[in-house]
Amino acid sequence: MEYYPQGAQGVAFGAHAGLGRMHLPAAPVAPVAVPPAQVPPDPRQVGMDEQVYLLVLDLQKGYSGSSEKGDERENALLELSKRRESLQDLAPILWHSWGSVVALIQEIVSIYPHLANSAAQPQLTANASNRVCNSLALMQCLASHPETRPLFLKAQIPLLLYPFLNTVSADRPFEYLRLTSLGVIGALVKVDDPEVISFLLQTEIIPLCLRIMENGSELSKTVATFIVQKLLLDDQGLQYVCFTAERFYAVAKVLAKMVEVLVQLPSIRLLKHVVRCYLRLCDSAIAKEVLKTCLPDGLQSDPSLQRLPESILSSLEEDPATKRWLVTLLTTLQYR
Repeated sequence: MEYYPQGAQGVAFGAHAGLGRMHLPAAPVAPVAVPPAQVPPDPRQVGMDEQVYLLVLDLQKGYSGSSEKGDERENALLELSKRRESLQDLAPILWHSWGSVVALIQEIVSIYPHLANSAAQPQLTANASNRVCNSLALMQCLASHPETRPLFLKAQIPLLLYPFLNTVSADRPFEYLRLTSLGVIGALVKVDDPEVISFLLQTEIIPLCLRIMENGSELSKTVATFIVQKLLLDDQGLQYVCFTAERFYAVAKVLAKMVEVLVQLPSIRLLKHVVRCYLRLCDSAIAKEVLKTCLPDGLQSDPSLQRLPESILSSLEEDPATKRWLVTLLTTLQYR
């Protein structure tokens, strides 16, 4: 990604060394028992609603040249995504039902060919985007549930969403893909799980979020900034961002640009996350000293806030908590 020079990444992660080929004596081959074909569980045994059981069965059906089967899966994706809030155990049902997660992955990767020329020649239809978004909504369900979240991470399924976050087309089908994918990552970081933070920091999630924060729609910017905020609130995330000057300035530069936009186009829900990010960066002694000299003009004031732009001041009246955070930020940075 363009935000982090390769040298900066190398300091944090180092290079992966190749392993030599090891020659071992051949072992006798034991006969392999072929397990019987797996079938979905009986709904009466797992307390599953009969209608949900049938939808899970439809989800597991592939295409195999039959448009009827394809329609059944599409309907199952839609109906199950509608039930994800009301059906508490939908995530374990999906994860432990044979073929269900594979079906969701099939839906996601089937869209990849449409992403190659998204900037020059958008080729993703609204129907195809909605279908994948329903799959992503069920992925969000898996990411949110405490039983399936560790399995979701262990399978590294979040990485399958990064191609959607990497798109740049402003067309609505691509925007929906980005926003729904951000929702899955947002569900992961919302629970304040150190394992989630550790996993994400080993990926390209921060550069991907920074680009969306700079160029996305207001809603996508808000979710992406929330993700960065949650990463910073963990000690691992703060240390990661402040580990090199390149990383810190990449984050600070994008936050400053966002403040410039917020002066012209106020949004309290976005401003809230921006201020919270700045406040958390002040917990790093080095970052705090730098911010004393590079806090954007749109946030510079004495703690009374009287010197703030009118648009920012009006936004703060809508959210007393954000107003208190900004006062704390300015006091910490010793603005007078």
